[in-house]
Amino acid sequence: MPVWCCRCSLAGHFRNYSDPETEGEIFNSLVQYFGDNLGRKVKAMPLVEETSLLEDSSVTLPVVVIGNGPSGICLSYMLSGYRPYLSSEAIHPNTILHSKLEEARHLSIVDQDLEYLSEGLEGRSSNPVAVLFDALLHPDADFGYDYPSILHWKLEQHHYIPHLVLGKGPPGGAWHNMEGSMLTISFGNWMELPGLKFKDWVSSKRRNLKGDRVMPEEIARYYKHYVKVMGLQKNFRENTYITSVSRLYRDQVDNDGQDRDISTQHLQIEKSKFTKRNWEIRGYQRIRDGSHIPFCLFAENVALATGTLDSPGRLEIDGEDFPFVFHSLSEFGAAISKEQLCGKVDPVLIVGSGLTAADAVLCAYNNNVPVIHVFRRRVTDPSLIFKQLPKKLYPEYHKVYHMMCTQSYSLDSNLLSDYTSFPEHHVLSFKSDMKCILQNISGLKKIFKLSAAVVLIGSHPNLSFLKEQGCYLGHNSSQPITCKGNPVEIDAYTYECVKEANLFALGPLVGDNFVRFLKGGALGVTRCLATRQKKKKQHLFVERGGGDGIA
Repeated sequence: MPVWCCRCSLAGHFRNYSDPETEGEIFNSLVQYFGDNLGRKVKAMPLVEETSLLEDSSVTLPVVVIGNGPSGICLSYMLSGYRPYLSSEAIHPNTILHSKLEEARHLSIVDQDLEYLSEGLEGRSSNPVAVLFDALLHPDADFGYDYPSILHWKLEQHHYIPHLVLGKGPPGGAWHNMEGSMLTISFGNWMELPGLKFKDWVSSKRRNLKGDRVMPEEIARYYKHYVKVMGLQKNFRENTYITSVSRLYRDQVDNDGQDRDISTQHLQIEKSKFTKRNWEIRGYQRIRDGSHIPFCLFAENVALATGTLDSPGRLEIDGEDFPFVFHSLSEFGAAISKEQLCGKVDPVLIVGSGLTAADAVLCAYNNNVPVIHVFRRRVTDPSLIFKQLPKKLYPEYHKVYHMMCTQSYSLDSNLLSDYTSFPEHHVLSFKSDMKCILQNISGLKKIFKLSAAVVLIGSHPNLSFLKEQGCYLGHNSSQPITCKGNPVEIDAYTYECVKEANLFALGPLVGDNFVRFLKGGALGVTRCLATRQKKKKQHLFVERGGGDGIA
């Protein structure tokens, strides 16, 4: 059975650098990881095409990244050797942070103490490194300022760490599947990645720049272009689907060098004889003719950057699988565009109080489709997302919030012609005759006839390729991983999973839903891996007596 070979990607790296000096630097980084034997093996590889399929996957990659959205892209950028330094004339508005940065101006941020730099900073992320990196890239952004980044980036190829980024679609991840009719919640410059200003890119694509918010399709094209212009394509593989990520164990007593699966019972009995070594990543790549090519890769480290948009949240009630019940904005938008709901007397039921539900309300409202809007919270709940959005910048969402507050259902009135909100209600069930039963907090039930229903109550990541669906990685191991309620539990400064060594998580999986903050995960992971690489190099040097080390 043909498999995808990780060696073909390593060979592909040399094809992208023309001068022998650069090739030598990259070769040295491979040797530091793989040792002389495998290093010579890699150097001797034929320069095959990146899409080639080979039958050998014996090389263990230092890093495999699962997910090619902005988290995975930014991580690849930094693993490729790009390093952030304090700009020569930069002055950060936070004087304490600036004085800390001045202490080690000659060092890249990757080589500095992230805990020390993060201390005392506050922001809209619970992860301190995310707050730090955002403060460096967008100083005082939460105060309404648009200060330039105080960092400049250098490509230092000797810091390159071999890696692969695996994604289901083109680079950009879920941004390629978002509705083009809606504006992004963040400003365009908050969506950009290091080294390529979004405004510069978008100004070359369209003449009229109206406002700072942009369409998701523009963001998707920007991310795809970013991978190309930064020379990262060699690290990316599209149309890949992961089916299994599991640990391998190596018997320390056995010197035959072969990895093997060890039974749980055997492992418990002689646990001291085994050490966790490699990850095995299995899956398949879908090619143009629709067929699937299976692959098996091995990695020292795995970084989870999947996002959380894989599996829409469900109400788990009777009738939820009827065809008139949708679970995504795209399904609902398609029904609207096909005029399946236009002119209907019966309203559409929209469930949820987040921005996606608000987008669905706007979509229906703008197409003259009457709406019943059901959500569990009070309209005065301070945790509603609308409370965090300035009115001047997000007028359309505040229009929805205004309707939620002022056009709520009461026993004294019927449904309003265009929109009626049902705060502190939930759906009990859907019926085959396209009716739904609602219940309020007092237990009072109401029945309404619908033309359709849209359930938009968040989404969950698909971590089915991990044991226990990845639940064991969360703060609450008995619950599924979610961005807000149960993110992956990580070390605050390295982003390594607390419950699984050499497994990292970043982006929405650790609670950073905004692109502004997920870039901090790339910084944390890169610093951790670079530090371990340096220690490994020092260990090799000591083993060789200090005289035969790598130059």
